[in-house]
Amino acid sequence: MKQARVITLERKNRVGYIVINRPKANCYEINFHKQLIACLEEANADDEIKVIVVKSALEKFFCAGADIKVFEANTVAENKVMVKHAQMVADKLSNSPKVTIAAINGHALGGGLELAMACDFRLASEGKYFMGLPEIKLGLMPGNGGSQRLIRLIDKSKALELLMTGDHMEPQEAYEIGLVNHIYGRDEFLEQVEAYAEKLARGPLQALIAVKKAVNKGIEMTLEEGLKLEGELVEPLYDTEDAKEGSLAFVEKRVPKFK
Repeated sequence: MKQARVITLERKNRVGYIVINRPKANCYEINFHKQLIACLEEANADDEIKVIVVKSALEKFFCAGADIKVFEANTVAENKVMVKHAQMVADKLSNSPKVTIAAINGHALGGGLELAMACDFRLASEGKYFMGLPEIKLGLMPGNGGSQRLIRLIDKSKALELLMTGDHMEPQEAYEIGLVNHIYGRDEFLEQVEAYAEKLARGPLQALIAVKKAVNKGIEMTLEEGLKLEGELVEPLYDTEDAKEGSLAFVEKRVPKFK
């Protein structure tokens, strides 16, 4: 039987919008992940797309994590397969050659917050909703990279507290601890996300990719190793058309037009 379409890819200028639409709470199951992987692969392969935004079509939810009803009905083996697919999604977002943004407009819990943390940036809407990793309350722990990405985004002690209590937080606290990059008013949220994405999309793609690689790989290295990686990544950029355009635009006192 053909599965319902719950994830779509929409293109606008140089930005690809991956839209999640699985009422009532964008909870995921295996079909959800397969469609999300397909959209990510399509966006990654599209040379016109420089930035990927993951957003929700639902008013009150970004993603509430795993569908507990499906999880309960599955065998342990089936749930392990579902978790593997969730891990694949997070890896594809984290390692995408594009800049990735999570547009969080509502509840982002469990695997939903893990999905957002796998992105390069998290932009949040104001509102009365929650973010958190409540897996401990089910006798579990995050399995899609939540524990490892959280400690790389916020203070270790605070991360440990959130992981061990399963407590949730509102957008303002998430911003204050560094989990989200920006908070925008609800009425202007989509407009601000679009402006943020398009600003990045106007940047030099090869340099953006190099910066992402330097940060993601460098954080696991010693300073000496990280500096060596940085040198290896910056050297090829000097001879790019974008670098030449950037220098020329600076001299001519104008905004660069990167290709």
